[in-house]
Amino acid sequence: MRLSTRIALAVGCTVPLLVLACGWLLLNLVARDLHRTEDQHLRQRAVAVAPEARALLRATANGRPKAADTRERKLFSAALDVGVRVVGPGADFTGGPQPGPTVALPGVSTGFATVRDGARSWRALARPLKGPSVSGTLWVFSPDTADRTQLRLVRRRVILTAVLAAPLAGLLAWGLATGASAPLRRLTRRTAGLDPRTTTARLPEERTGVREVDELAATLRTVLARYDEQAARTAEALDTARSFSSAAAHELRTPLTSMGTNLDILTDHSGLPDADRTEVLADLRREHARLQGLLVMLRELGRGDLVEAEAFRDVDLSEVADAAVAETCRRAPDADIALDTAPGLTVHGWEPGLRLLLDNLLGNALAHGRDTAGRARVRVGVHGGAGHVRVTVDDHGPGVPPAARARIFERFQRGPDSAGSGLGLTLVAQQAALHRGSVTVREGPDGTGARFEVRLPSGGDVLPGRRDWLIGTAGANRSQSFPKDPS
Repeated sequence: MRLSTRIALAVGCTVPLLVLACGWLLLNLVARDLHRTEDQHLRQRAVAVAPEARALLRATANGRPKAADTRERKLFSAALDVGVRVVGPGADFTGGPQPGPTVALPGVSTGFATVRDGARSWRALARPLKGPSVSGTLWVFSPDTADRTQLRLVRRRVILTAVLAAPLAGLLAWGLATGASAPLRRLTRRTAGLDPRTTTARLPEERTGVREVDELAATLRTVLARYDEQAARTAEALDTARSFSSAAAHELRTPLTSMGTNLDILTDHSGLPDADRTEVLADLRREHARLQGLLVMLRELGRGDLVEAEAFRDVDLSEVADAAVAETCRRAPDADIALDTAPGLTVHGWEPGLRLLLDNLLGNALAHGRDTAGRARVRVGVHGGAGHVRVTVDDHGPGVPPAARARIFERFQRGPDSAGSGLGLTLVAQQAALHRGSVTVREGPDGTGARFEVRLPSGGDVLPGRRDWLIGTAGANRSQSFPKDPS
């Protein structure tokens, strides 16, 4: 059922009830006012005829018929337009308009009452008559004007008005509701053709002047925007899953083949010398470690591509750096690692991702930043700037040639003697881009080694438009200055 029809039916049923209720209240108020006027008139007539009624009872009790006749005429003359009835011991005098003699009077000795005689109603007032040798009751009657034809006519007209008000109010309400719901119908027509799966068309921001309709349109726009966002994130998640399986299959092929060859050697040559067996087992362990490291890196790269903005919060980068340096010193006790930072350097970011960034920078410095004597001396700095926080990691290794500085952040870029996965610096670049920052590499401050520098904005919680570090070969075209260009 349409909204306008519902409103018309509701108004069509409610208005007649309101008319009837108001009419009933009006009739009762008018009837009460008429009763009050009638009672006031009866009271005045009762006061006027009471002395004559007492005198009539006294003359009757004293056995004076002529005096009683005279008093009776005076009583009825004083009554004017009301009916009078005097009831006493052995006496009953009636005159004027009043109920018939067969109508029983109320069992009251004083006060007002309503007496019905067939179809007519009478208003009655009883007054006790007391005095020397006098005892009786004076009744004064007048027609009940509150039950006259005029009131019955008004009652019928109220009912007729209620009956006519039902369809008229329903039609009027239907017309008004149809006009008021026109913006809602237009919104329905606009949204009926919107299929988020097949079209990118969305609701325009038009004000109708009806607050509820505008709020509903805004809610629909928000829902469609969230649908688009979730659809994009779902597509990214599917692409990430496909890329993960493709990359894992591609990168795992060589180590798995090598491990298979070594296992064949161990199986087919049971009499291998101890030295050869030890070498084969060492190769297996290295390949196993490489596989494990590669899978861990791929997993972390996928997590970075799928992280949501709700995971971001204010993070003290000084504390994260201190924890990362402490863990690296524990794993590499021979390394000389120093941290230079100030407390309270906060960025709005994903804490696991920031820790991953620092862990991989430190791991890269330990793996590739040792001097000619094999010693690892790493200096980590976390410093604040104008609207950003700068993280530097310096080593004393051979450094990075200028021609290779743009490629070392790409996926699976490994040096000729590297046993890593080729994803450590890719993770660094990914996390820098995820936090709307940048990462660069150049010579160390004293002209030796390499300095990796990451700049992160202090505030902001907007994720980059594209996150495809695990998808395809998109990373191959990125420059040294991250984040990625939004699509």
